Amino acid sequence: MIKLGNREVKDFDIPYIIAEIGSNHNGDMDLARTMIDAAKSCGCDAVKFQSWTPDSLIAREEYDRNQKYNDSSKKHFGSLKEMVEKYYLRRDQHIELKRHCEGAGITFVSTPFSNEEADLLEELNVPFYKIASMDVNNLLFLEHVAGKGKPVVMSTGMATLAEIENAVNAIESTGNRQIILLHCIAIYPPVYEDIHLNNIPMLRQAFGHPVGFSDHTKGVAIPLASIALGSCVIEKHFTIDKDLPGWDHAISADPLEMKMIVEESHNVVKALGSRRRTIGKLEQEKKIKFRRSIVTKMDLKKDHVLTCDDFTFKRPESGIRPDEARYVVGRRLKRDMSPDEVVQWEDLI
Repeated sequence: MIKLGNREVKDFDIPYIIAEIGSNHNGDMDLARTMIDAAKSCGCDAVKFQSWTPDSLIAREEYDRNQKYNDSSKKHFGSLKEMVEKYYLRRDQHIELKRHCEGAGITFVSTPFSNEEADLLEELNVPFYKIASMDVNNLLFLEHVAGKGKPVVMSTGMATLAEIENAVNAIESTGNRQIILLHCIAIYPPVYEDIHLNNIPMLRQAFGHPVGFSDHTKGVAIPLASIALGSCVIEKHFTIDKDLPGWDHAISADPLEMKMIVEESHNVVKALGSRRRTIGKLEQEKKIKFRRSIVTKMDLKKDHVLTCDDFTFKRPESGIRPDEARYVVGRRLKRDMSPDEVVQWEDLI
């Protein structure tokens, strides 16, 4: 069990829900604050931003190519450098958003992309660090973050098992074993055949750490399905309007979907119940009404020796059960019986 802020998090329990705002604030602090408040209203445990600068994330040759990370023109208002410049969070904006989260009563976290950004988040006293899939093989960076002694939640998109093992070893080498792995497919959105939710129990077995799910699908079905496999954390991109311009709005959950994920996650965990076969009180009561008893087909006289042709099975289960019929055949009646009577043990000699 690992503590993320004030919440203890473990597999097969109510999942910790992270609303991934990322860069969906579009560089607009009013929009960012509105998203924080909306995530709180949905019942999320945390909102997560991304901490990078134009210099810490992308090399000059990538800017020169003006790489587009999504084919939709709606998501690009200018050059890559112009978008990065507009969308990155400044130091004072980090402080402002952290303060707003505290006032709203929701946890502020962010994904750092360099040592300096991790140090800034440490100054802000974030309760844990989220590592993006792209940094699974950035071992020196992982050691720097893990060395702060706080839980590390790491997405595993694009990573082989060997790369995940190297990343886990790098984190553990600092003495920090507070690791949560997130199964993740780093496609926005992935096709269902590529999601492989069964990786969730596989990762849990392979590495011995709690496992959650970082979701890039549209809708709510897949993150809810992951909870049935024990996901302890659900990270889902979040927006207040899927039609807003920007990189991730179209694949993000809106408030209606996020509220559904939060509420239904509780129901999924309740429904998982126990591996022990039990029959609840309400089902026991229903069983009496819906199951059958042995019922006579015709007039039968006292001392008649019963055969299978003498009875059938009808509701309710107020007499001898159908699975006890073999103990009835060959027995004599103590009294006359009319058609459609429920046979009781006291009717038999």
